[in-house]
Amino acid sequence: MQAMAETLDPAEMPAADYCDPPPFTVEAQGQTMRFYPAGRDRLDALIELIDSATESLNVCFYIFAEDATAIKVRDAMAAAARRGVAVKLVIDGFGAAASDAFFEPLAAAGGRYWRFSARWSQRYLIRNHQKMVIVDRQRAMIGGFNIEDSYFAPPHENGWNDLGLIVEGSVVGMLGRWFAKMEEWVSSPRAQWRAIRRIVREWDPGEGPVRLVVGGPTRGLSTWARVVSDDLIRGQRLDMMMAYFSPPKRLVRRIARIAANGQTRLLMAGKSDNGATIGATRALYRYLLKRRARIWEFAACKLHTKLIVLDDRTYVGSANFDMRSLYINLELMLVIDDPALADRMRDFIGQHLPASLEITPQLHAKRATLWNRLRWRVSWFLVAVLDYTVSRRLNLGL
Repeated sequence: MQAMAETLDPAEMPAADYCDPPPFTVEAQGQTMRFYPAGRDRLDALIELIDSATESLNVCFYIFAEDATAIKVRDAMAAAARRGVAVKLVIDGFGAAASDAFFEPLAAAGGRYWRFSARWSQRYLIRNHQKMVIVDRQRAMIGGFNIEDSYFAPPHENGWNDLGLIVEGSVVGMLGRWFAKMEEWVSSPRAQWRAIRRIVREWDPGEGPVRLVVGGPTRGLSTWARVVSDDLIRGQRLDMMMAYFSPPKRLVRRIARIAANGQTRLLMAGKSDNGATIGATRALYRYLLKRRARIWEFAACKLHTKLIVLDDRTYVGSANFDMRSLYINLELMLVIDDPALADRMRDFIGQHLPASLEITPQLHAKRATLWNRLRWRVSWFLVAVLDYTVSRRLNLGL
């Protein structure tokens, strides 16, 4: 694709060969978390999780394609339904290309599924961007990946760099309660816009070092937007690995404050399926670089990971750091306060830097021609003010 080919100048590409890290396990605050950076490992873990279900299987994804991976996941869910498991699936009506005919084997086996925002109204403007699989109220899988071949393809095939984790612990109960609220809304043919706003607004993320914060359209800020915004006011050290980065200026200023007074590493996308999102991010580089932020662009393949480490707090889940994920989409982020976990995830981000291009002030100045600055600013407007879909269609040659 032309848009992806032009995101990084071949002369700027890092010389390092990149391989996805192997799975790793972290115990933190009573939660056991098994992380899967590599696509093949992640898919195998997902299928194993579905196959292990004996009572209930609750699944939610934004994108659900009709390809080999999607067939494998669908068939595993149908097999679970045939052995008596209560299978429930929620997909996004905008993001999921899979048809009713595609899901017929699941329905015939006794599984149930719903499309979020399936009809044209205000609710169609919301994307259900969450990803979760909950098995028997005991184990759950969350992350940024979708059900499509490219999210499990290796880097040399330009698959998406992403992260999934299987968690056991108290957060599984939180996920179950949130899924039940979402199921109640999406299964009602008369569900109202105000109801989903109320569900998001009234969600209790819990107290203590382990919280489940959610994003979505609501009067005021969702728990996800409020918690991360407040943390950026007080934070002193920030590491971020983020697929799409085009936050409002007030959050950019908070990141710049941390960069000026502490340590900040920002790992952004150098390749994407939407070049305008890269342009929107680059429109913010000059300001951040002047405040001593260190910035890299991941060069090995497309970046889809959503990971923030702020002081001793780790955020991981479905949300990008852009306007849509902060204020509009339904999102799901696990937040854990744990110094050892924060150190491990900072090390994980660091493993990607040899396969990334550091954006120095000198390199950015070389790139920032009048034409490129214009394209970056227009990209920021398209992504941050209009809509991701519009920006994806235009791309502006980025």
